[in-house]
Amino acid sequence: MRLRHRLGWFGLLSLSATVLVSGQGRGGPPAPPAGTPSRSALADRIAHTDPSRFRSSPAVHAGAGTLDFGPLFNADAIDANLQFLHRGVIQPKSGIGQHFHNYCEEMFVILDGEAQFTVDGRTSTLKGPAGAPARMGHAHAIYNATDKPVQWLNINVTAFRGMYDNFDLGDSRVGAPIDPVPQFMSMQLDPARTQPIAGLQGGTGTVQYRRALGPTVFATTWAYVDHLVLPAGTSVGPGAEPGIGGFYYVMNGEGTATICNETAPIKTGDAIPVRVGETKGFANTGTAPLEFLVVGVARDMNKKNDLLASPPQRLGGPGRGRGF
Repeated sequence: MRLRHRLGWFGLLSLSATVLVSGQGRGGPPAPPAGTPSRSALADRIAHTDPSRFRSSPAVHAGAGTLDFGPLFNADAIDANLQFLHRGVIQPKSGIGQHFHNYCEEMFVILDGEAQFTVDGRTSTLKGPAGAPARMGHAHAIYNATDKPVQWLNINVTAFRGMYDNFDLGDSRVGAPIDPVPQFMSMQLDPARTQPIAGLQGGTGTVQYRRALGPTVFATTWAYVDHLVLPAGTSVGPGAEPGIGGFYYVMNGEGTATICNETAPIKTGDAIPVRVGETKGFANTGTAPLEFLVVGVARDMNKKNDLLASPPQRLGGPGRGRGF
């Protein structure tokens, strides 16, 4: 009980990823020193959403009802300060109570339905797919007031590698007053908001891209959140962005991921880890669009400052600006 009290449910789940996620689960071990055997194969590093392995957790951060979830990645997935990526379901009339992270930044994302998001005590309803980041030192919560389950992601980037903290307020936000216009930063992952780009990083065809949240949104080394859609028969890359790692979460569709010299199949619910500076490419091998939520995390604050000081670039184009 003492461990649960100190770390909270998210901290405990970060310690037990291999039990909850199929395959390698935590995205593979840290990069080996020179001269040591290579890490596990890409197919084993890709995490797969498996609802049968979710843990049912009541009263998360003193929230209402029950949340079913488990980690896709923990802190060892990449060599940047990603603390974890969680995937789960917020049951009807359930949620996560309002709480602070003073050394982490976190973003709740809903993939369908709608939910009431709270940041710093102000609450608004967002319709999925959508998300709202909470910067370090700002309280946040989420509540599913509907009668249907909501598919959910939680992304956490920490100021210090491996550091997780939380301070619960004991506030479930049930019955909270609703602002018609959100009084906090949020994003909508709407393909209609993306822009066409032909031959992206030497890929085939025309894909759709949008930077949903840029580096100014975050106080940590969290660099960006992108929305990328590959129509049938198209591809992007291969390309690399020095100083940036992160992951690609497959929202819809199927295809292949190529990281450095390895290629593996991917499908809806998969998460592909990318270490700092690795070459990556993606191809749609199906008939439906292949849709990604992309998270970039800078190697350190110097690289983050490079992003802030550079002219905007698309998907790792010339210069030190925006990557993919």
